[in-house]
Amino acid sequence: MYLYRLLTAAAAAALISGAAQAQPAEAPPAPAAAAPTSEAPAMQAPKVVANGDIIETARASGQFKTFIKAADATNLTGLLKQTKNLTVFAPTDAAFAALPPGELDKLLLPENKAQLQKLLTYHIVNARLDSSKFAGAKGPVPTVAGTTVEIDGSGDHVMVNNADVVQADVMATNGIVHVIDKVLTPGAPSAAASGAAASATTPETQAPATPQ
Repeated sequence: MYLYRLLTAAAAAALISGAAQAQPAEAPPAPAAAAPTSEAPAMQAPKVVANGDIIETARASGQFKTFIKAADATNLTGLLKQTKNLTVFAPTDAAFAALPPGELDKLLLPENKAQLQKLLTYHIVNARLDSSKFAGAKGPVPTVAGTTVEIDGSGDHVMVNNADVVQADVMATNGIVHVIDKVLTPGAPSAAASGAAASATTPETQAPATPQ
């Protein structure tokens, strides 16, 4: 089943044309017989809860400050508040922080507004796609940027390009938000493509070890 059939590039193009616009109490000492405690696991981010439209939901969560800042800088905030039946693959602040050093600062420069807008619209689909449409499916879906993302729901979790969907189906009033753990980059290979390239490498094709 190819997800590309769900949408048309024309619909995506039509949408982007409208976007031009206290100290804690000291803990008591542990009993002498207590076993040493292991290192505490990393805290998981709280679940995102729908709270109005897509932008209001993102603001209320507190995990998408960078995404909102970028949307404000590229005149996309209004589109994400008012346009109905959108799907947004929303990278968290942690996802943006994982970009190469300096890349985000560069994208936020006024002279790179068009590039930043293209990056953000690459995360937006002009249709409502809940997770039931991903189950067992794999294929390209056209984005508002005019290029496609690769959706892979054939495994035990859904991937978009090389990003994991860490929370699906946040139902905002005007669309659906799927939380992802990486920023999607137009032209970057999908996880499936990267895996295929890696499997094609054999011992015979690898460079010989450097003599000691």
